[in-house]
Amino acid sequence: MTTPAASQRLANQIALVTGGSSGIGAGVAKALAAEGATVIVNYAHSADDAEQVRQEIEQAGGKAITIKADVSKEEDVLAMFDQIRKEFGTLHILINNSGIQVDAPFLEMTLEQWQKVIDVNLTGQFLCAREAAREFVRRGPQPEISRATGKIICMSSVHEVIPWAGHVNYATSKGGIMQLMKSTAQELAPHRIRVNSIGPGAIATPINESARDTPEEEKSLLTLIPYGRIGEPADIGSVAVWLASDESDYVTGITLFADGGMTLYPGFADNG
Repeated sequence: MTTPAASQRLANQIALVTGGSSGIGAGVAKALAAEGATVIVNYAHSADDAEQVRQEIEQAGGKAITIKADVSKEEDVLAMFDQIRKEFGTLHILINNSGIQVDAPFLEMTLEQWQKVIDVNLTGQFLCAREAAREFVRRGPQPEISRATGKIICMSSVHEVIPWAGHVNYATSKGGIMQLMKSTAQELAPHRIRVNSIGPGAIATPINESARDTPEEEKSLLTLIPYGRIGEPADIGSVAVWLASDESDYVTGITLFADGGMTLYPGFADNG
């Protein structure tokens, strides 16, 4: 299959991808760069992985830098945005992607396991979205670059609507992201700031590798996906590019599910 040439839909725009060093974040970072954005690849732990993503972007003709910051810590987020302003002057796109899983049965889940996931997945998105929105309002419109004053894209999950026993902290964080996104979209729309979410289904990344370890496990996972394949990070990258571009300028306050049909509840396909 050939890939069509990039159309530079995001030319002259600065994009921050949190958790951009691997998985979905890396796929999104590469997709944005291929469309002309200069990408900040944020990471919390692995500088080597982030550097690898940066190198791959530059080898493909794009522009990128890396910044270390733990999005669950306000001081890290503030320092990251200060660095972005110093290096680039402003920001146009935030991909609020950082996320973790710390799984446990509900009866055994500790407060530490609960809090760690909420801190990264939900509080981290709040902090980054707040600082991005502040920057967009400070800068004001740049219609020669983008019809929207700024774009915030939250990485949610099918589990903002599908319950997930054994993963209560994760599912709760994603349900929270849904209302964070919708409420900020409502509040920021008068500033022409668009806020949307992407709801990935099963994407082939390290976070769900254990569900694909054997052919039997992969076959079981595919029973949940009517479209018949596990997604790739590039699938989410394509959605992120569209939501960040002027093509979606009249779209705000939605979760766009990219899930091969998981949210169609395939267990009911044969009348339950």
